Amino acid sequence: MLIRSRAPTRIDFAGGTTDLPAFRNAEVGAVINAAIMRYAYCALREIDGNGFRIVSQDLGTFVEASDIRELEYDGNLDLLKAAVRALDLPGGLEITVRCDAPPGSGTGSSASVGVAVLGLLDRLRQMKSGARGARMTRFEIAELACQLEADLGIVGGKQDQYAAAVGGFAYMRFDGDAVAVEEIEVPEQVLAEFEKHLVLVYSGQSRLSGDTNQKMISAYQGGEARVVNAMRTVKRVAGDMYRAIIEADLEWFGELLNEEWEARSQLHPDVVTPGMARMREAAMAAGAAGGKVCGAGGGGCMVFLAKADQEAPVRQALEETGGHILNFSFDTRGLQVWQLQ
Repeated sequence: MLIRSRAPTRIDFAGGTTDLPAFRNAEVGAVINAAIMRYAYCALREIDGNGFRIVSQDLGTFVEASDIRELEYDGNLDLLKAAVRALDLPGGLEITVRCDAPPGSGTGSSASVGVAVLGLLDRLRQMKSGARGARMTRFEIAELACQLEADLGIVGGKQDQYAAAVGGFAYMRFDGDAVAVEEIEVPEQVLAEFEKHLVLVYSGQSRLSGDTNQKMISAYQGGEARVVNAMRTVKRVAGDMYRAIIEADLEWFGELLNEEWEARSQLHPDVVTPGMARMREAAMAAGAAGGKVCGAGGGGCMVFLAKADQEAPVRQALEETGGHILNFSFDTRGLQVWQLQ
């Protein structure tokens, strides 16, 4: 028996960081993002014995245990161990994972891995329990993935897990622990325009989102006016961007990317590295209408909207300044799980 799954990564257009607990518990957070066809893939197969083997092909590392109780948290593939422990499945399993997105890219890849693993483990749990085992909904899988990260002490929000589970363009609101997801129906021709003119670039610098997030949140909780105002601005921009997408106003969308960039730059000096600043300057000079960092910043990816038919010179300028272009299309299906005999 072989079960496979995949969950998309995402591009966050505005509002990131307002889904973190410190903000959403004090004020209502809001994020707009879109899932993309750069996936986290997982495969599960049965093996002899009662043990577990978990393999990360991206990191070139693995974990083996003869019993679920031996899956101790030690900083090595802890999220995958937590997923196995959460569903309390019998042993004799090998789980292999990989992701299309570079590590530390700011596209929510670790959350996508968590959602994909939980999806296939839930399928196995349901199969072994037969009619008695109801499968989890995508929202339940997303919420469990969020809880596992929180239990491990990972500083993060909730947008990544819900984007991976649900897919598509989404406007999300975070009120304490409650999450409301509005899936946005984007006309096919507008999707095509976005796919043509959006440029996703990896800066070549991996980053740890938890480190950057903690610095932002500490300043927010400390009441630093510059940071508090910037957080509220990126939230407001998410609402404006929602309207820009609904109205298919790409010119306004580009302006809002710039406004998000400016506000996010105020959250902490580490959000924009010198290399990222050079890339953005080159992209804007080459014909970008707007651009911003993805995720928490401090490395990872940036996304740009090129002016009409100017995506080629923007891509070239980014590559000439050390960037690596990540081609993508939008994903509308979210988490997928399938079985092979």
